[in-house]
Amino acid sequence: MLTLHMLRERIPQALQRLDVDWPYARLSGKVRETFVLPDQRRLLVTTDRLSAFDVVLAALPYKGQVLNQLSAFWFEHLADIVPSHLLEVPDPNVSLVRECEPLPVEVIVRGYITGSTKTALWTLYAAGHREIYGYTFPDGLRKNDRLPEPIITPTTKAGPGEHDERLTRAEVVERGYLDARTWDIVQQVALAIFRRGQAVAEAAGFCLVDTKYEFGRAPDGTLMLIDEVHTPDSSRFWKADTMHDDQPDQWDKEHVRLWYAQQDYRGDGTPPALPPDVLAEAARRYIGLYEGLTGRAFEPAPYPAASRIAAALQAYLA
Repeated sequence: MLTLHMLRERIPQALQRLDVDWPYARLSGKVRETFVLPDQRRLLVTTDRLSAFDVVLAALPYKGQVLNQLSAFWFEHLADIVPSHLLEVPDPNVSLVRECEPLPVEVIVRGYITGSTKTALWTLYAAGHREIYGYTFPDGLRKNDRLPEPIITPTTKAGPGEHDERLTRAEVVERGYLDARTWDIVQQVALAIFRRGQAVAEAAGFCLVDTKYEFGRAPDGTLMLIDEVHTPDSSRFWKADTMHDDQPDQWDKEHVRLWYAQQDYRGDGTPPALPPDVLAEAARRYIGLYEGLTGRAFEPAPYPAASRIAAALQAYLA
């Protein structure tokens, strides 16, 4: 069991980058390195880099390992609903995946009426709106109540420094992003995934508040779940017994965002440095969420060694 002291001691002093000399193209993202392999495969290396407000803020101990293995857990447990791009996990921080074409829209699913921004569900509902984003909401809901049914909002895939554009079903079809039949399938699949996630979260004492899914198409046209799924970076998980507290207990990236809000920082200018105690507590929650959802003890592993991954790749590609 990793204590807060142990996690403080393991806060990376530098942002990692896998040092390799491979004949594969590297695509570097904010929190992940991608290597383009032969035969329509890619190697995804998750780092401990923590991003928010569209910038990399710090290195969170064991974050990459948690996200990589938690996504692998979900891909396996959702396979009866939709196939994923995952082929193998050759290292706790690494995934070998099928190459595919991402769909031009992402899928936001919300299970609770919450939020404080001017476009959030609760803000609009509290102002008297009952028709919100194409859905009809009943009277009598309280802030952070579970919705009678989860709701879906498609969004554009925003580039760096841009904001996602919220879309309607009609706009998805009219703009040619997806045809009506494909969008209806995506929506059905997303709702099934979300309900499965809610059930697993509730059994572990959490609430899956909302999440973002990304889908893609394989070369043969098969719809696949890609990117990451139901992680503390891609979803909001709150402790179930705190849902109606003034501030629900958040076991996801919002824990870090809240600290920044307390410092009056919301993305403009240079962000203040995250204190070690805040990073250690965030890491504890990421690990605790992983253990609660999977029922598995977290086993720390070092950042991936190029030689170890190369050996696993050679065996797989042979």
